[in-house]
Amino acid sequence: MRYPDGGGLTAGQRKRREEVRIRAADLYEEGVEVPCIARELRVSEKSVYQWRRAWESGGREALRSKGPSGYDCRLGPHLQAKLAAWLEEGPAAHGWTDDQVWTAARVRTLIGRKFHISYSVSGVTRLLHRMGYSVQMPARPATERDEDAVTAWREATWQEVKAFRAATGAFICLEDEAGVTGRPPKGRTWGRRGITPTVRVSGRSRGRLSVAGLLCFRPGLPARLCYRLRRHTGRKGERRSLSETDCIRLPDGAHQLLKAPLIVVWDRLSTHTSKTMQALVAEREWLTVILLPGYAPDLNPVEGLWAHIKRSLANLAARTLSELETLLRRRLKALQYRHTILDGFLAGTGLARDRPN
Repeated sequence: MRYPDGGGLTAGQRKRREEVRIRAADLYEEGVEVPCIARELRVSEKSVYQWRRAWESGGREALRSKGPSGYDCRLGPHLQAKLAAWLEEGPAAHGWTDDQVWTAARVRTLIGRKFHISYSVSGVTRLLHRMGYSVQMPARPATERDEDAVTAWREATWQEVKAFRAATGAFICLEDEAGVTGRPPKGRTWGRRGITPTVRVSGRSRGRLSVAGLLCFRPGLPARLCYRLRRHTGRKGERRSLSETDCIRLPDGAHQLLKAPLIVVWDRLSTHTSKTMQALVAEREWLTVILLPGYAPDLNPVEGLWAHIKRSLANLAARTLSELETLLRRRLKALQYRHTILDGFLAGTGLARDRPN
C-alpha cells in the first residue's frame, strides 16, 4: 500500500475519522452508554473508552486530528522523483552488471552515492513502499516464447507429424514430466463464512516423486496413457529428477504395449536434448522424436493431465511418501480407463486428430 502523506491515512480518511470522534463527543454529552456508542459508530468499545478519556481531559479539541503521523521523509518529492528515474534506468546503468535486480541494499547504496544520505535497509524498504514500489517477480521475457514459431509448429509441423503417422501407422505420443511433494496444492472447499479451513502438513522434507506421462493417440483407437514414476528420498548425492534412462524407458514400455512405431513429441528439457538421449533415440529404429517450440506448454496435452491430477490432490495431507505414491498411482490408474478424458486433454490444446484411415 502507498501512503502519500507519510502516515497510514490520507487527509480525507483522517477527516472522516475526526467526524466519528466528534460524533462520539456529542453522545458523551448526552450520557449515552459506551456499548451503545460503539454499536452506533461501528467501532470497538476500547476505542470509545480511549476517546472518552481524551474528551474528559481535553474536551472536543483533544479529539481533533493531529495531522499525518510518523516522521517526515528525508527525501522530498523532487528527490524521490530523481530516485525513481534512476531506478527506471536499471542496475546496469549504475554499475551492477551481474544481473538486473534492484535490491534494498543496492537502492541504499544508490541513495548514499547520489544524495549522501544514510538509510538502513529497512528504511529503504519503507521508502520504496512510500514511492509506490513493491517486490515484483518479472515474467519471462517475451523473446523466450516465439509466437511465430508456436503458430508455425501448430500449422506446419503438426500436419507433418500426422502425415508421417498416416504413412507409417505409428502412434503419436506426447510426453511431459511433473513433480509431486508432500506439500499439497491448494484447492477450494466449502466452509463457514469467515473461517478458512487449515490443512496441517509436516514441515520436514520427506522426499518427492517424479512422474513422466505419455499420452498415445492413433485414429480409430482409444487414447492410451503410460507413465513412469520414481521416488526421491532426499539422500545425499541422489538425483532429484528423471534421468535420460528413466525417460527412454517410458517409450520402450509403450512400444511393447502398443506393438507399433512411436512418434514422441516432447519439450526442450535438457534431458530430452542431451547427447546421451540422442544416442538412445538413434538406437531405436521404431522411435521418432519431435521437439515442441520453446515455452509452449499449451501445445502439450500432458500439461492438462498434470493439472487434472494435482487438482484431485488439493488439500491432501499425506503422512508418508509411500502414501502419496499410492494415491498418485491410483489417480493415474483410474485415468487410464477414462479414454474420453484423455481425448479431452488433446482437444484442449487445439491440436486436431486426423481421421481414421
